[in-house]
Amino acid sequence: MKVKQPEVYTNINSGLTNQEVTKKIAAGLTNVQIKKLSRSIPQILADNIFTLFNFLNLVIALLIGWTGSYRNLFFLGPVLANIIIGSFQQIRAKLTVDKINLVNEQEFTVIRDNKEVQVPIEDLVQDDIVILKRGNTIPADGIIRSSNGLQTNESSITGEADTIEKFENDSVYSGSFAIAGQAKIQLTQVGMNSFVSKLSNAVSQEKGSESILMKIINNIIKILTYTIVPIGLILFFRSFLKNGDVAQSILGTSASVIGMIPEGLVLLTAVALATGAYNLSKKKILVRSLNAIETLARVDTLCLDKTGTITTGKLTVKKIHPEASFDEKFVKQVAATIVEVTQETNATAQAIKKLKSETFKEKVSEVLPFSSETKYSGYIGESGTKYMMGAPEFIIDNPTAETKDAVEKAAEKGFRVIAVLRCVNDKQELLGLIFISDEVRKQAKSTFSYLKNQGIDLKIISGDNPVTVSNVASQAGIDKTDNYIDMSTVPEDADYTKLVDKYRVFGRVRPKEKSDLIAAMQKNGLTVGMTGDGVNDVLAMRQSDCSIAIAGESDAAEASADFVLLNRNFDSMIFMLNEGRRVINNVERVASLYLIKTIYSVVLSIVFIFLGSGYPFQPSQLTPVNALTVGIPTFILALEPNYRPPAGRFMRNVMEIALPAAICNIILILSINGIGGWANLSFKSTSTMSVFAIGIIGYCALISISNPLIIRKKIMIAASMLLFVIAFTYSDKLFGLQSIFDLRFTFIYISILLLAWPLFMFMREVLGRRVFSKINWK
Repeated sequence: MKVKQPEVYTNINSGLTNQEVTKKIAAGLTNVQIKKLSRSIPQILADNIFTLFNFLNLVIALLIGWTGSYRNLFFLGPVLANIIIGSFQQIRAKLTVDKINLVNEQEFTVIRDNKEVQVPIEDLVQDDIVILKRGNTIPADGIIRSSNGLQTNESSITGEADTIEKFENDSVYSGSFAIAGQAKIQLTQVGMNSFVSKLSNAVSQEKGSESILMKIINNIIKILTYTIVPIGLILFFRSFLKNGDVAQSILGTSASVIGMIPEGLVLLTAVALATGAYNLSKKKILVRSLNAIETLARVDTLCLDKTGTITTGKLTVKKIHPEASFDEKFVKQVAATIVEVTQETNATAQAIKKLKSETFKEKVSEVLPFSSETKYSGYIGESGTKYMMGAPEFIIDNPTAETKDAVEKAAEKGFRVIAVLRCVNDKQELLGLIFISDEVRKQAKSTFSYLKNQGIDLKIISGDNPVTVSNVASQAGIDKTDNYIDMSTVPEDADYTKLVDKYRVFGRVRPKEKSDLIAAMQKNGLTVGMTGDGVNDVLAMRQSDCSIAIAGESDAAEASADFVLLNRNFDSMIFMLNEGRRVINNVERVASLYLIKTIYSVVLSIVFIFLGSGYPFQPSQLTPVNALTVGIPTFILALEPNYRPPAGRFMRNVMEIALPAAICNIILILSINGIGGWANLSFKSTSTMSVFAIGIIGYCALISISNPLIIRKKIMIAASMLLFVIAFTYSDKLFGLQSIFDLRFTFIYISILLLAWPLFMFMREVLGRRVFSKINWK
């Protein structure tokens, strides 16, 4: 796999001139990104308007219009309201998310007109000279013009997590990222022409193409898609053959089909997720995937990186412990020289830079860039002497008892220990140890305590010494931190599924091992979240079900994450978790109201096909009932605070309300039509009674899902009931409903009112004990 070689090699010291950049832009050779983080406004409108159900509604509206019964077109009111409200909410969320994304837009260091300038990813042009460093994603395809130990990871393209060392004239690909070293690359294929773009932007694909919630809802819709049209056609022809009235048959069939369509359910779910993204963005949390909002709420195991998550990541050198034959100044000089030569910018390097030590002036023959795999950095001087700085357990070949003791005692106090070595003629000398402290986040204890109380198991996966990690985690209030393991001592063929069950703290973990540990947790049936801020966390974040990046450390980590904490405040996890739970719980709660009418409409349609009589009511009569017992209340309840952990039984929770209510409606409507036929009542009378029964059962279901009935919910239900009574009193011409205060039928309406709640509760009890408890709902 090779990228196109440039026709002209740009000078790597001066870069492109502004005039050359302008020409490239005019020629369309810009690094335009083919996938945005949010849908465009036309896409949102199209997704809300051009749906299968809306097409069915349009066909029904045209047929009703042909009959001349224009009041039966009122059913379009809630349909249009759903489209308008849903589009408004989603567009509002899109604009807010886009605005916050602009703040977090990736910028790259580019050489232009002899200067280093910061350029947004979309403003890069072909033949730009881009300076890459550890943690950067590679913005477009190119070739390496000069390298200072660059190593990349191309797992998002090849599927292999191996570290690839890059040299001058080697190819690099968009979507991969630098894990060690620095380099200057010349971009040769940008935007649509890059390798990843030609693979349909595979790198940017969201993990988990569909959330559990949307998958269930889409399965319901798929079943209905194959059900609605044939049932509707059979009902129409059966009714027409019975009464010979085309208009009456169309109106009855329309009422049946409209009832089967859960028109607001999909939209309500999309709006709830978009509103969740909007609320999170106001807290400076960038949401890269709407589905991740739901997934986060389902996370039962959260894996934490130590630095930047439990701690602030602001490292400070507390002590330098030189070996007997060396002094502190010399150890500082070696460390400072390694940082200067490798041009490393990580937190450890920044802490050493703060010492402001002098450096050696020796010429360098080879740079040894820092890598999370090797755990060290260094260089080889012109004399052949090799200097190294890194984790003692990884770079000291035969540590003395005194060195081991010093490292262990420092680790027990929570220090990160860095060993500084010199190798001459393959003989290793320990120059000294550097003890570095990190600051535990102030709100860490309260945050982790809250997460624990919410039933989330916390595990720490870090590249640091496990004793250090354990000590720091204990300071942050995480329990059982003495249950740790050093992953550098674990054989390659170890059973990770047993390790993740046994231990809470994992230290000296390499990037690939982080990913493997998370995969093992997932094999054990856990839903795993991963937080991190560095390039060493990227593989684990991609493997996890839901990933959270702390902004500011690594472009690659931020690009891989589902959420980016732009305020670098890990305490935001509480708000994120609660927002996700609010979305799931509320959609789950109100979904039952939409499915009540779907269930009873399908069953009644089949029953009346066999009976051969027309459908028991018309679309206009059902309009106020649907609006007052389903449409308006669900949009209000969907915004309620509801932060309990999801039970993971969506269908059971929905059907516990929807099925009993639907059966009650079927029993009452068949009884009303039976009595009406026996007493020779008019269609207007029996249809009004049927719709009244549907409304009363709807309120039984609404009250059940609204518990606990706090003041605002009581006001909402009371106002809805008042409008319900008005609709059944003064809407004869508007909706075709007979007044419920007609004294001839008062007894029947009172009977329905008194019977509804006991019947509903009885059906819930019977179905709950006899049916729901015996079904595996997974």
